Amino acid sequence: MEHVDTCEIFCFDEHKVNRVKEKLNRHNFKDMTQIFKVLADHTRLKVAYALCDEDELCVCDVANIIGSTMATASHHLRLLRNMGIAKYRKEGKLVFYSLEDEQLKQMIRLAMKHQKEVVGVE
Repeated sequence: MEHVDTCEIFCFDEHKVNRVKEKLNRHNFKDMTQIFKVLADHTRLKVAYALCDEDELCVCDVANIIGSTMATASHHLRLLRNMGIAKYRKEGKLVFYSLEDEQLKQMIRLAMKHQKEVVGVE
């Protein structure tokens, strides 16, 4: 059976390959992979998306948004914090979380926009 999605002969553009390899060596893909793994969980992605929509949410808010206990919400928020995705502050008896930086918000929003365009889901 013929594979139409592969080259029929093996050859490559050595200049392009070396240029890309050089760029790849300058980045830490292990850390980047960890961020994507954390966000690959649908509940944590919902939490991160909620934190894109609102600048800051307390653990109680997040629990209500994702329909979970405070302990479960706290667990997901802690994982996001440990990965450097979210940060928190304590105000009296409440703990508020927000996303660490604007680039992360843009990345999550872009993924949502992509899903709407490709899948047609609102």
